Formats: sequence, structure tokens, C-alpha cells
Amino acid sequence: MMLKDKVALVTGGTSGIGRATAIAYAQQQAKVVVVGRRMDEGEETVRLIKEAGGEAIYVQADVTKEVDVEAMVDKAVGVFGRLDIAFNNAGTVGENPSLTEQTEAEYDRIMNVNVKGVWLSMKYEIAQMLKQGSGAIVNTSSGAGVVAVPSQLLYTASKHAVVGLTKAAALQYAKAGIRINVVAPAAIETDMFEAATGGQDEAKAYVTGLHPIGRIGTPLEVANVVLFLSSDLASFVTGETLMVDGGYVAQ
Repeated sequence: MMLKDKVALVTGGTSGIGRATAIAYAQQQAKVVVVGRRMDEGEETVRLIKEAGGEAIYVQADVTKEVDVEAMVDKAVGVFGRLDIAFNNAGTVGENPSLTEQTEAEYDRIMNVNVKGVWLSMKYEIAQMLKQGSGAIVNTSSGAGVVAVPSQLLYTASKHAVVGLTKAAALQYAKAGIRINVVAPAAIETDMFEAATGGQDEAKAYVTGLHPIGRIGTPLEVANVVLFLSSDLASFVTGETLMVDGGYVAQ
């Protein structure tokens, strides 16, 4: 994957897709900056990387706060000297399916994490990459960023926004040597999936049945696609949304 000695930053690196991708980056000999709000889980990701012979640090940050985002990029550059790759993966899901019962606070929470967090992260990541003249960014959207999921209205809106934000940024910085793409998973075996289904077998079976491939995905299957988009193997790919959805959107 040609990631040896590259510096990769992963937001939401404390669990699920973020953790799997952080470990996968390290296995490709990249130096990894694990970012997240939960210190114990973030340090656990770093421990797993180091036990496997990789190099990583943890930075505690909330991507909805500009001071935290600026500090996470500064820390990455301060420790490793540069920033080659960023995987903006931190995200959250909605809680109330009814539009008429949703609150302003819930709207702000979802949009702040899923959209503002990606925008702020790119703001400081791109600023650093412009100094270097190169970089690769991957943002996490969702199948709900391409088609509508009526039971997750605000989540759908936020993930559509990630796709649009990525396309516009990719065009703005295409000639600056910075590639920006989207990975869009469907249902993946994560804590978020457990929370969304309430851990109920009936709900899990229903969601599984929505995927033509006959199962839901694993975090590693998403991580493998992120590695591709982060690497020189995708050197002519920018502004794209790559589905990792077992055929969900193709139906």
C-alpha cells in the first residue's frame, strides 16, 4: 500500500471502523495519530498498535470544538513532523425517528459531530497538507449519505452533507495535490450497530436482510477500502464516494 513512514490521523479511532483502520494503517507501516474523546478506548487502540510493532500516539479531542481540532493536527505534526493522511471518521447516530418530535438540541448534536466535525478537521488538515504540497483525506459518510433512511432523518441529512462537503473540497484542492474522498458503509458490526438495533436479534435480522450480500460488514472490510483511498494506488481518485455496503444502495 506504500504507506511506510506516512503519518495518518484517525478521528473516532477509539472503536469500530476507526480502530480497525488505525490498526490497518500501522500494519502498513504508517505512523498513526489516534483521536477520540474516550481516553481509555483511545489508549487501548494505541496499545494494540504498539503490541503489533507499530508506532502510534493518542490525542484526546472533540471534533466539534475548533480548539481541539487545531490542537490534534498540531500534535500530529509536532510528534511526527508532517500529516500525510487523515481519516475523518468520528460520527454519531440519531435517537428519535419522528421529525415532529425531534429537538433543536438533537439536531445540533448530530450536525455538529457529523458535519461540523468533518469541516473543522479538513480545515486544519488541509492547511497542513498545503504546506507539504500533498495529502489524502477520507471522510466517513454512509449508505444514508446516498439514499434516504426515513427512520434516521437527521443522520441521513448529515451524511448527505458529508458527501457534498467532500466533493466541493476535492474540487477546490485538486490541483494542490490533495485528494479527498468518501467511504460510505452500510450496516457494519460495531457498537453503533448494536445501539441502532437495540441489540435485538429481530432488528439485526431485518437490517441484515436489507443487504443483498446476505450479511452485514466488518470494520476491517471498511478499513481496507480506506487504505486504498489513502494510498498512491488511488492517485487518480478524488471527489468520489466509494460504497462499502454489500449491494444495499444498488438495489
